[in-house]
Amino acid sequence: MKKDILSRAALTLAVALYSTTGVYAADTMEINLADSVRLAMENNRTIKQSAADQTSAEWQLRNARRATGLTLGWQTTANHVGGARYENADSSAYTNNLSASYPLYSGGRNENTIEARRYATNVADFTLERTKQSIRFDTMQQYYRVLQTRNNIDVQEDSVRRLKVHLDNVNAQYRVGTVAKADVLQSQVNLANAEQNLVNAQANYDVAMATLNNLMGIPTQTKLNIKDDLRYTKYNLTEEACQAYALQNRPDHLAALYSVKRAKAAMSAAKAGYRPTVNAQVVKYLSGNKPFKDNSDEYWTAGVSANWNVFDNGVTEAQVNQYKAELQKAEEVLAKNEEDIQLNVRQYYLNLLAAEKNIHTMKVAVEEAEENYKIYQVRYSAGVDTNLNVMTAEEKLNAAKVNYYTALYNYNTNKAALDTAMGVPVDMSAYAYSEEELKSHSLQKSREAGALKPDTVVDSPIKHEDGSSAPAVPK
Repeated sequence: MKKDILSRAALTLAVALYSTTGVYAADTMEINLADSVRLAMENNRTIKQSAADQTSAEWQLRNARRATGLTLGWQTTANHVGGARYENADSSAYTNNLSASYPLYSGGRNENTIEARRYATNVADFTLERTKQSIRFDTMQQYYRVLQTRNNIDVQEDSVRRLKVHLDNVNAQYRVGTVAKADVLQSQVNLANAEQNLVNAQANYDVAMATLNNLMGIPTQTKLNIKDDLRYTKYNLTEEACQAYALQNRPDHLAALYSVKRAKAAMSAAKAGYRPTVNAQVVKYLSGNKPFKDNSDEYWTAGVSANWNVFDNGVTEAQVNQYKAELQKAEEVLAKNEEDIQLNVRQYYLNLLAAEKNIHTMKVAVEEAEENYKIYQVRYSAGVDTNLNVMTAEEKLNAAKVNYYTALYNYNTNKAALDTAMGVPVDMSAYAYSEEELKSHSLQKSREAGALKPDTVVDSPIKHEDGSSAPAVPK
């Protein structure tokens, strides 16, 4: 635990150094999956944009709430008066009106506007959480990509090593006249191809690392020291359980649901145009030929004023129909969102099962290809088989290892994609948030109910230095 705290402190310090100086003290950073996700959460600009939308929604809600309270106003005018009547009099005229107003009845506009904007803030909260989930997936996928490309380097290095040993064997037999020159040339070509594949694998690894750095918001040239390895961990949930969890927890699904509620409240607010409004009002009047003096007239009024726009030339009806159309659209978005969730979950769940089968299949294939290559090597050395068969066996072994690591990558990536399709939370439990909102209609209580602990561990299907490991792959 202490070691983990020190590691996080070092990572935070490195990021702080970059933000203030623009450079890192070291070119290499030790990092794990949780660190990469945390850096992405802190630095990603898409998340910051979504957070700004959330803040904007909060201020719009506050604006709507303030519209229901007491307002104070002051109006003043200063005029110069001319004409024969005022030739021998003071030609200045001043008026000051101080008023206080409080809305007693808005026809439902104020109440429904507050409700609509509260729902809009709920939507912004869900959208921010969903954005974080998407960025988490992008980061995890790229992290696994780095691990996959690193594994591919190992595969290509093994291939180069095998082909060099084989070329030495071919040259030795050629020198004693037991094989033809063509075997030497063929082995040299295959080794050159393998060396080229190694160079490409290294380039792919560097590109994958730079892309991950970009997602984390650190310099792309930073070298990452990742001690994790791709591994297989059994996923025990059924598809039905995943579907049920997704429909309860996907933030974008709940955002679509609250968008429907917002549209209903906005339509109700628009219908207030059919009704009168009533305000309590107190006004103090001052007028005269001196500023702020009542040497001419002074009085006050207190009472209630009502206003009813009996005919507005169809403006209210048009607004109501506009929001009715927006409500219909929101309902269609909600229905489409539910269909998409079911498709996403099924797609990634089936992909996960396929990758799981491929892992076991390719593990066996690697072992068989390894044995097959050894047999052809022995047969060639004994002079009872061809160099072509040895090269073919080596290529099949190489392909089997690449396919094995690809299956591991696909499994881990589809696991992360399935978690994202289900709405596994990052900072907020959308389900707990929504349940509290339905109960209390309080934004603050909903946020408190949905908030997760800051140190919630990212679920990772990769191994750490705890003794666990992936299925063995023969070297």
